[in-house]
Amino acid sequence: MFISPAYAQALGGSQDTLTTFVLPMGLIFVVFYFFMIRPQQQKQKQMKAMLDALRRGDRVVTAGGVIGTIAKVDPDEVQLEIAEGVRVRVVRNTITTVMAKPQPVAAKKEAKDEDADKKVAEPAEAGLAAGMGGMMEKLKGLLGR
Repeated sequence: MFISPAYAQALGGSQDTLTTFVLPMGLIFVVFYFFMIRPQQQKQKQMKAMLDALRRGDRVVTAGGVIGTIAKVDPDEVQLEIAEGVRVRVVRNTITTVMAKPQPVAAKKEAKDEDADKKVAEPAEAGLAAGMGGMMEKLKGLLGR
């Protein structure tokens, strides 16, 4: 009797207002996490792994655009050879890209052996591939495709 219908409706709507505010905010946070925060964290991990894997002989690019070959690696800085006999010290964190990593001597030997094996096997494989390609064309023709 003493409570008006408008006041009674306002009391029942407080939970609805809470869920309509908290739920969308939670969803927005989840979207931000998966589209912005998580990819940035993964990129930082990759960058740290790249900087930890730097070694002498790597060809790199710095944040200033200087391209050089690593001559010496220290914990906080790197010596880059940017021209014949010209070395510059740069802070390790300014390296943005590793352009090329030289192969170790043992890996070069294995690569030569594999290349020699491929050259011997290529003619036979090429003939087989040509024969298979011809068979596939004939089958396509027979099936009308």
